[in-house]
Amino acid sequence: MTPLFINIGERTNVTGSAKFRKLIVEGNYPEALSVARQQVEAGAQVIDVNMDEGLLDSVQAMRTFLNLMAAEPDIARVPVMIDSSKWEVIEAGLKCVQGKAIVNSISMKEGEDIFRHHARECLKYGAAVVVMAFDEMGQADTVARKVEICTRAYNILVDEVGFPPEDIIFDPNIFAVATGIEEHDNYAVDFIEGTRIIKETLPYARISGGVSNVSFSFRGNEPVRRAIHSVFLYHAIRAGMDMGIVNAGDLPVYDDIDADLRQAVEDVILNRPQRHNVTNTEYLVDIAPRYKGEKGQVQVANLAWREGSVAERLKHALVHGITEFIEADTEAARLEAARPLHVIEGPLMAGMNVVGDLFGSGKMFLPQVVKSARVMKQSVAYLMPFMEAEKAAGGQGTHQAAGKILMATVKGDVHDIGKNIVGVVLQCNNYEVIDLGVMVPADRILDEAKKHGVDMIGLSGLITPSLDEMVFVAREMQRQGFTVPLLIGGATTSKTHTA
Repeated sequence: MTPLFINIGERTNVTGSAKFRKLIVEGNYPEALSVARQQVEAGAQVIDVNMDEGLLDSVQAMRTFLNLMAAEPDIARVPVMIDSSKWEVIEAGLKCVQGKAIVNSISMKEGEDIFRHHARECLKYGAAVVVMAFDEMGQADTVARKVEICTRAYNILVDEVGFPPEDIIFDPNIFAVATGIEEHDNYAVDFIEGTRIIKETLPYARISGGVSNVSFSFRGNEPVRRAIHSVFLYHAIRAGMDMGIVNAGDLPVYDDIDADLRQAVEDVILNRPQRHNVTNTEYLVDIAPRYKGEKGQVQVANLAWREGSVAERLKHALVHGITEFIEADTEAARLEAARPLHVIEGPLMAGMNVVGDLFGSGKMFLPQVVKSARVMKQSVAYLMPFMEAEKAAGGQGTHQAAGKILMATVKGDVHDIGKNIVGVVLQCNNYEVIDLGVMVPADRILDEAKKHGVDMIGLSGLITPSLDEMVFVAREMQRQGFTVPLLIGGATTSKTHTA
């Protein structure tokens, strides 16, 4: 039997809604309340409230907003989900919220002892709790890890803490699909199958998740994103998903989605064998412009672009992610250039600049950028032996790195797509890049920075708690006397956080 799905309104979240963040930062609570009211009117059965903004007094903002919500009968009739990565904010919310709340979230990322303490506090206040599939090793991204972490947490909560199992809501982590990275292709399937197993093996537990994460690759094309959300939920709900953070008033009916689009999205979500001469992700990217109201159509391969100059051919290959001719065109460009490095600094970087402009304006999507970066990397790899030979010859042709940068995704975060793209671009600009990977603790980052004598440290992170970890690394750099620049990047970062 298909469970009744509960829509959790997502717009009262300062990290997910620029409009709501602006209202809260300006102290315009009456208008901020109208955002919550609109969510309820649009069908939200729970209101998620998140005040995790680096430059905001999150405790005070949470307390103020919840107290004002309680005085509005048309809003107060639905439960509140207190959403924060900071325990002090959650606790402040629990102390003033009306009725039975839902805490979003607790996890075992800092170990079992802190997990037990937070669970007991939630139990004391009578709150239900969202438990992230996140432990000391990081976020679960496979079926096996999702089930293992949730089972371990369930046993602690029920057997040790005495938590009512019907008040336990697991979030097995919804990650972006259609990123252009093969390892991510099964993320939606992993969530759906993990949900099925958890519901079968952990009695009375519920399943939730942040639905908008799954469509992150198509940021800028809202019709396609909505279709992805609808198709994903169609299958996840049948597997046992009970609730989700989603814009309740903005979901198309599954059967109303254009048949071609629905089929393409379903192929991606379920990671089906490809039906076209391109991957499922590439096909969805090809047809996506149709649904944005633009003139783009499914591209029919034609080689007219091969008639252009070598610089034009390289640019076209980069923008469209075509590797078929890249080595031949790179060689042609090398023969025209005074030095191999000039090929990188000239036509290749010109092409990547076009990619950056298109992505920034919403005309290119993440999987296309990943493909462009791969083309760039292949071209640079072809040029490297020539640059090394030039370096060995010495004299005027000596090739030296422009600088040395250490890059890492901070502790607690497994996201690395953006970091990897930046790394490729930096390497193509003659920087030596030392990539430590994901889930890297501060002490290792700084130890490796000293060991390699780097000129800059780059930190990456997608989830909100990563901001706190970046602040911790910055403080440690200051304490240890580092003078090199610190570069931060990721979906939750902004210019204001660098202050």
